[in-house]
Amino acid sequence: MCEDPVVLKRQKSSRSGGDTPDSRPTSLKELAAHLNLSPTTLSLVLNGSPGADSIPQETQDRIFAAAMRFQYRPNFLARSLRASRSYAIGVMVPELSDGYSSMVLGGIEDRLTEAGYVHLATSHRHSKTNLDLLPRMLYERCVEGVIVVDTPYELKIPLPVVSVSGHRNDPGVTNIILNHDRAAELALGHLKSLGHRRIAVIKGQNFSSDTVPRWLSIRKAARTLGLTLDPACVVQLEGDSPSPETGYRAAQRLLARGAAFTALFAFNDVSAFGAVRALREKGRDVPGEVSVIGFDDIWGTAYHIPALTTIRQPLRAMGVLAADTVLTRIREGNSVDIPAVLQVEPEMIVRESTGPAPPA
Repeated sequence: MCEDPVVLKRQKSSRSGGDTPDSRPTSLKELAAHLNLSPTTLSLVLNGSPGADSIPQETQDRIFAAAMRFQYRPNFLARSLRASRSYAIGVMVPELSDGYSSMVLGGIEDRLTEAGYVHLATSHRHSKTNLDLLPRMLYERCVEGVIVVDTPYELKIPLPVVSVSGHRNDPGVTNIILNHDRAAELALGHLKSLGHRRIAVIKGQNFSSDTVPRWLSIRKAARTLGLTLDPACVVQLEGDSPSPETGYRAAQRLLARGAAFTALFAFNDVSAFGAVRALREKGRDVPGEVSVIGFDDIWGTAYHIPALTTIRQPLRAMGVLAADTVLTRIREGNSVDIPAVLQVEPEMIVRESTGPAPPA
């Protein structure tokens, strides 16, 4: 039976009959006595427990009305200390504001909220200091598990860890990865079907966990499809800005080389946005002269001009899967048998930025 105190002040009747604040917090037991109900009934309703379904809606309404009137709020800290639980998960991402991270975080948050957990999200911005410091700070705040998203890590903490796009084989870490071979086949196969043979590629930054696996998959798919990737048509993103500027600068360097290409496969959607801008500034029509494919299908790709053809990663679903996995590992401990790698599949999304190759 829960008898937690509250952190807000209760109210009592004054001599004039009104409600005025008291200096002592209201307990669950006192609120139950006021309603002539058992503390167990109040606990079920206020905590949203499954057993609350058996309590009449009228009674539930009375409980919530009284809780609001007396400003009742359960002392979660006291309950956590008694149970030795924090019901919190740490999440590390490169940038909270970029489309990739925010979509994965959306899935993580939705699933954790359903399970009664909160997440403590923090961005390391590719800082070595942050990458060393943040895991320890999350551990000291008693998180029960950690999810890292597109993040190189040296986690030395005795907690369940799930890595989204980590591509590492570390003991005790569950990796959620995209089928990059299939993604490359879809993108290059689409361009080849449109008649493109001279295809440029923008690789990701060195710090991104996906850069090497994706590039290897692109090379593999090119060989399978009989396409040749000219080194002069391959550039790499530089800098850690989450804006389209990195793609803009990469495309400028590519154009400055004077290499001939009729299609461009960008590392992600954001860099594709910048590349389209650079192509247009040089008088290259998209998709009339150069087709452009992005990667991820973040928010805004369908509303870009032209709407961006892209490889869709199921980012929200990857976040849900990461949250489900870390919760299972917390709940089951070492008794649960979860594969070290969980692979998800990409999808080709064709929009306006790709079209037939122009005449030679």
